[in-house]
Amino acid sequence: MELYYVLVFFTLGLMFGSFYNVVGYRLPKKESIVTPSSHCTACKNKLKPLELIPVLSFLFLGRKCKSCGVKISWFYSIFEFLTGILFVLSYLMFGFTIELAISLIFVSIVIIITVSDFEYYIIPDEIIIIGIISLSIAYFLNGGFVDGTFSLSSAGIELGLVLLNGLGAFLLMYGIKIIGDKLFKKESMGGGDIKLLFILGMVIGFPLAIISIFFASMIALPISLIIYQRKKTNIIPFGPFLCLAALILFFTSVDWLDILTIFS
Repeated sequence: MELYYVLVFFTLGLMFGSFYNVVGYRLPKKESIVTPSSHCTACKNKLKPLELIPVLSFLFLGRKCKSCGVKISWFYSIFEFLTGILFVLSYLMFGFTIELAISLIFVSIVIIITVSDFEYYIIPDEIIIIGIISLSIAYFLNGGFVDGTFSLSSAGIELGLVLLNGLGAFLLMYGIKIIGDKLFKKESMGGGDIKLLFILGMVIGFPLAIISIFFASMIALPISLIIYQRKKTNIIPFGPFLCLAALILFFTSVDWLDILTIFS
């Protein structure tokens, strides 16, 4: 039975991952995420059902559009597969609980943001707003159920603490941006990254959200050096690295705060 649910969540992750690619690709361009239906961006040919199977269609078609033969980027299939893996991890860690809903919402938000930021250097406000509202509802319900009964006061306290964590992370990130702007005499950080910290603070808490900033910087540094050597540009989206760092902190059981105290 456990294997059955693992396969179910992996399949759901693949399907939602495919949809999140569409959202991340179209939303920054102010395009409808419903119409037109999925199509080849080169020849505009509408994709048939067998061309829409997440990951498998990409492999069976040899990374090419069936109609025009243009190479298809591996980018989208990787995020489909990654979403499937993260959905499975969410189920294995939290089972059928409200925490599972929180985890799935969080995964969904960071996947869409990563796709969008990689493609356009944009983190859509719509995703941030929907994410905050969805997570607020989930945390409210999660905090309200005590010993099988729903407590409005407990739900309110849980939601209040979660929002305070988000606000704290947001304000600190905003402070870092102000300092960075003054030091470098130009915009040092996008507004989307600052808003993203609100969500990270809600989900992993204020202390870990701050750790995620430094963790993301460590991950981004070698990659940015490689990009600079190849493309001679130092402009890279920071949002995906924040998302990756936050996912690692969220899904690992390591007590990162205890580790930090060792060096203090």
